[in-house]
Amino acid sequence: MSTSATPATTALASSNELSRGLLGAAIAVTAWGTSSVIAKVLPQGGLAIASYRFMTYFLIVGLLRVSRRQFLTWHAFKSSIPGGLLLTGDVAFFFTAIKLTTVVNATIILALQPLILTIYGVRFLGERVRRSDIGLGAIALAGVIVIVLAGSNSGDANIWGDLAAVGALVSWSAYFVFAKRASGVVSPADYTLAAALIVAITTTPLALAFGQSLAWPAWSDWFWLLGMAIGAGLLGHNMMNWSIVRIPLWLGSTMTLLVPLVSSAMAWIFLDESLNTTQIIAMFVALVAIGFLIRAQSTPRPAANPESTIS
Repeated sequence: MSTSATPATTALASSNELSRGLLGAAIAVTAWGTSSVIAKVLPQGGLAIASYRFMTYFLIVGLLRVSRRQFLTWHAFKSSIPGGLLLTGDVAFFFTAIKLTTVVNATIILALQPLILTIYGVRFLGERVRRSDIGLGAIALAGVIVIVLAGSNSGDANIWGDLAAVGALVSWSAYFVFAKRASGVVSPADYTLAAALIVAITTTPLALAFGQSLAWPAWSDWFWLLGMAIGAGLLGHNMMNWSIVRIPLWLGSTMTLLVPLVSSAMAWIFLDESLNTTQIIAMFVALVAIGFLIRAQSTPRPAANPESTIS
């Protein structure tokens, strides 16, 4: 009796992997959005928080792996260096942008990541994107932009801050690309652990250069730092790095548009930050668009008409 997989079982397995990847990406962006709110509660500067957060993640996960005799190899560390440095660049550039330009400008520029990665995925990875998917992604992006603009009251834009935000955009986009390319070379768990160590090491001198204190946090702050290490690290970066090899690059990037939505909702609930009617409507529209996009991807379909896709 032949045990070779039939086209139907292969398609089902592929659909299951896609669904798992989408669920993992949803968990990741929710963790990132929640961590943004936690960061606002902490008194430390952004780079100092990143230094403690990534080092805490490395120590917790690293010690747990050592207890199981699972060691980070030099090959895994070396293969993760580009991703780690790019993640450092994203953190450094973004917090620089926040200092120099308006939060609106920095947030909107970073929200353009799905556009860049969709072009990259189609051009270099052979990913196929339906025109309907592009339309839903554009609606979600427009909703995020409206949320940010509607919540902006003041602030002076600065060209150097805008350029720093572009640097964050490029670094964050390239980080996703390298995470995708690391598939088959290093496991997502090793990649995330090595990248965390690299970010912790590199953000420490950057924090000092920007005049941010690295003094030992108060014990009350450690509760939140541990939450960020586990949330943004284990449920965020680790889960996204695991998911990005199971879903198209452009789709994983589009899912990150949920981060500002989650942050806004969490800040509204826990920090009493106001949301006006326009923002609430925009959040609803963006969520519905992303919901339809996820449903379209997770539902098996017949072969697409070439004229309805971009490849």
